[in-house]
Amino acid sequence: MGRRGGGAAPPAWRGGGTGTLPFPERGADPADRADGAALTTAPRPAPRRPAPGRASRPSPGRGAPVPTVGVEEEFLLVVPGAGRAVPYGPEVIGRAAGRFAPGRIQAELFPTQVETASVPCTALPDLRADLARLRRGIAAAAREEGCLPVACGTAVLAAAAEVDVTDDPRYRRMVHRFGPIARGQAEGVCGLHVHVGIEDRDEAVQVGNGLRPWLPVLEALAANSPFRHGLDAGYASTRALVWGRWPGTGPAPLFASAKAYDDLVDALVDSGMLLDRRMVYWHARLSERYPTVEVRVADSNDDLDTVVLVAALVRGLCATLLAEVRAGRTAPAVPGELLRAAHWRAARDGLAGLGLDPLACRLRPAGDLLEDLVRRARPGLEAAGDHRAVAALLAGVLRRGGGAVRQRAAFDRRGDLRDVVRALAESTDAAEPADGAETAAGG
Repeated sequence: MGRRGGGAAPPAWRGGGTGTLPFPERGADPADRADGAALTTAPRPAPRRPAPGRASRPSPGRGAPVPTVGVEEEFLLVVPGAGRAVPYGPEVIGRAAGRFAPGRIQAELFPTQVETASVPCTALPDLRADLARLRRGIAAAAREEGCLPVACGTAVLAAAAEVDVTDDPRYRRMVHRFGPIARGQAEGVCGLHVHVGIEDRDEAVQVGNGLRPWLPVLEALAANSPFRHGLDAGYASTRALVWGRWPGTGPAPLFASAKAYDDLVDALVDSGMLLDRRMVYWHARLSERYPTVEVRVADSNDDLDTVVLVAALVRGLCATLLAEVRAGRTAPAVPGELLRAAHWRAARDGLAGLGLDPLACRLRPAGDLLEDLVRRARPGLEAAGDHRAVAALLAGVLRRGGGAVRQRAAFDRRGDLRDVVRALAESTDAAEPADGAETAAGG
């Protein structure tokens, strides 16, 4: 059944106040830092609420607590040279797991995939350093198994033979219940998930309401999957189309409270449409494991600058919206179908074309919508000290072009999709930031 509170108690949050992606401490792992956290099996602590009578603030302002941010990245494993996906995930995870704390390297639906999870961070340079360390770790483990990790939304070239799902009871149940929807994911599609720490679930729901009109812009920014199984699908994000076949995907409804959220999720699980509460695949959701808002619209990206930029924008926007929630402001009630249209347009055009502005109900250049997003998130960005870093990162991404543009450019040089995979693998494995962005992130 889908009820919260049934069965084992959820892991409690301990450590850095508002946080995300908590992991046990071990050795020299970055989780040992002060902004780390740990899991316990105690009941979840009571949510923190604003003190009665505290003055409301429409923006975070100087000195306001900065929510932590964490990132989950999904990677495909490919054969060097041939570029085809290979099911070496269990072996790569086995080799990489010893380098990191438990839970930091994880399996995914298909054994052609590997997922990493950052520690919760307050400063962007710390997040970048942790993500780079994770990438180096899985790259080293993959090379020992004769493959390479690629951060891309879809498999550019299919595996040489059909790949079964990962040998896991939950994944087997998903295939049994959803059949062709699960098998149609074929080697897996890879996303970039951003967690922002918000402990009060009612506030988190209201922040999720406010995120809805801005998530298509983030999808366009991160679009990085024009090719799948040897074909150009004509979209910047083919992952969005394939992933969208699952029930429970798409824009989240508007919710009045955390109870309304939970009641709907419980009903969807009880109906059988969702296997469990973890199958809530809305573009923004409340995490079932951590006290976070989780944004799930982005393709996996080989370019680390894009990953850090998306994370910074999500955190900045959430911080801005949280301040407005506490000031009593409500989110605009944008119709779900209009949001679906905006997400479809973002998946088709990415940054290279037009986007649908769901607030103005008209098409506009995607770059203009991105500028609007930065302005909307500016109070939260400034509170975290991220505004200058975001400006530098965004300038670099726009200069190089979005992921879909770069992939097509790599193909156009010789008309060989193996060149696309090679470029993705090299970029994924590049530990150093492009264009001095790490310096910018510190400024």
